[in-house]
Amino acid sequence: MPATDHALSITRIAAQAAADKLGTDIVAYDVSERLALTDVFLIVTASNERQVSSVVDGVEEALFKEGVKVKRREGDREARWVLLDFGDLVLHAQHTDERHLYSLDRLWRDCPAIPLQLDVAPAREAVGE
Repeated sequence: MPATDHALSITRIAAQAAADKLGTDIVAYDVSERLALTDVFLIVTASNERQVSSVVDGVEEALFKEGVKVKRREGDREARWVLLDFGDLVLHAQHTDERHLYSLDRLWRDCPAIPLQLDVAPAREAVGE
C-alpha cells in the first residue's frame, strides 16, 4: 500500500520548510511497502551543525502549524544527524559528511521517490544553487 495522502502532504510541507532554511539535496522516499513504522523518509543535507538545527526547527514549526507534532527526536546534541519522527513521516537532517558516510539514498533507492516540486528562495538563486 503506497504512502497515504496525509503523509505525502506533510512531506511536501516539510520539504519546502527545509528548502526555506537552505537545506539541500532534498529527497523523499515512499518506504511504506518496506516499513510498517512510517510511510515516508525525507532526507535533507545541511552544510554545518547550525544549519542542521535550523532545518529541523523550520520543519518542526511548519508541521506544528498543520497540527502535526513530533513524536520522537534524536541527535539534537551533536546536530550532525537529527531524526524527527512525525509518525507518517521521518525526517533525516544530515550534515554533509554524514549524508555521504551513511548514504541513506543508496539504502532506500529501491523505494519510489516522491516528487517534491520545491520553490527555491530568490537568495539561493542569486548564489547559483
